[in-house]
Amino acid sequence: MAENRNNNETPAEILNNARQSILNILENEFEDYIDFGDGTFAITHGSTQVMIIVRPFTEDEACVECLSNVVTGAQVNEELLKFLLRSNSEMHFGGFGLLFDDTITYSHSFSASCLEKGELQITVASIAAIADYYDDIIVQSAGGKRAIDLIEELEEK
Repeated sequence: MAENRNNNETPAEILNNARQSILNILENEFEDYIDFGDGTFAITHGSTQVMIIVRPFTEDEACVECLSNVVTGAQVNEELLKFLLRSNSEMHFGGFGLLFDDTITYSHSFSASCLEKGELQITVASIAAIADYYDDIIVQSAGGKRAIDLIEELEEK
């Protein structure tokens, strides 16, 4: 069994293989994806955007993280945090999180060795549907902006 090591010790070959596998799936299954060229991809769906990120994990494994920034700039208070935690308890996989700048996220990760077309499709579709559903609820109760609002603001500039 491989020894668990520092995150920076995942060989480049493992990371590159995971990135290429994701790229192959995206090319065949998703029309409008963005490839940032560094193992990070994005897919816009409804009012949200799902990021797919290949991250180092162990000396023989990479991690595939699917993440959506659900709402940015919401008034984060005890009521909202309880809502998010209670919502997490109802989810089949993945969960809400809070970034350092109080951006509300929803994410799910899996090992790159488990990467299959169906796994990625279901994960992206689930993250997108959950973020797309909850972003309106959160904005209505706590303010802030959905991913699509921020994208549209950038496009106007």
